[in-house]
Amino acid sequence: MAGHSQFKNIMHRKGRQDAQRAKIFTKLIREITTAARLGAADPASNPRLRAAMIAAREANMTRDTIDRAIKRGTGNDADANYEEVRYEGYGPGGVAVIVEALTNNRNRTAGEVRSIFSKHGGNLGESNSVSFMFDRVGEFRYPLSAGTADEVLEKAIDAGADDVVSGEGEDAVHEIYGAQDAFSTVREALEKSLGQPSVAKLSWRPKTTTPAEGDTLKALLDMIAALDDNDDVQNVYANFEVSDDALAKFAA
Repeated sequence: MAGHSQFKNIMHRKGRQDAQRAKIFTKLIREITTAARLGAADPASNPRLRAAMIAAREANMTRDTIDRAIKRGTGNDADANYEEVRYEGYGPGGVAVIVEALTNNRNRTAGEVRSIFSKHGGNLGESNSVSFMFDRVGEFRYPLSAGTADEVLEKAIDAGADDVVSGEGEDAVHEIYGAQDAFSTVREALEKSLGQPSVAKLSWRPKTTTPAEGDTLKALLDMIAALDDNDDVQNVYANFEVSDDALAKFAA
């Protein structure tokens, strides 16, 4: 297990709650608004919007709130013109970190992200300073109820995907990965065989990982948690790996 998914699992074991409901909704609303602005307002013809709406419904967002976010994105509201930005740098222990954000104020967001890196012993770098350590891939997530690991693997391969990671436990999911340029083809095939994914997006998957344990692991997780807590930040990816022994010590 590596990267941001691992961070979520570790935080769950520690009993930490995800960001407050209002913060979760803020991020989802920004994604819905941006998806509607960049594409069609009809989720049937806008896969990004469709995925954002599914995530919003899973978070128990009301239909009225979702509709308002869509209307905001297709209207002339200047505050709805969120810009997609990416920040790259190193966290504690030399772990490579990629941060994706949606913002209507680049200077504010850059300053806040830089401050979080610095406060937790990291260093924000230049564009493309760490992205070469990751592959840009299509990522699709399905609940474990979608099928057994073998069943999902077979359907994913038939859809043209490259890899499947099936987790275990209460919050586990099937994670399916495919090539960036095959994103639309794989998505359409998966929707036919497995239904609508809870997540369908382009993400960053580390090519190699850096071990993290002890104080370094704590500092790294604190930094990722602070980034996650920022309203502008949508996704955080990191190339760290935690051994079972280190995980057991941390969760104790």
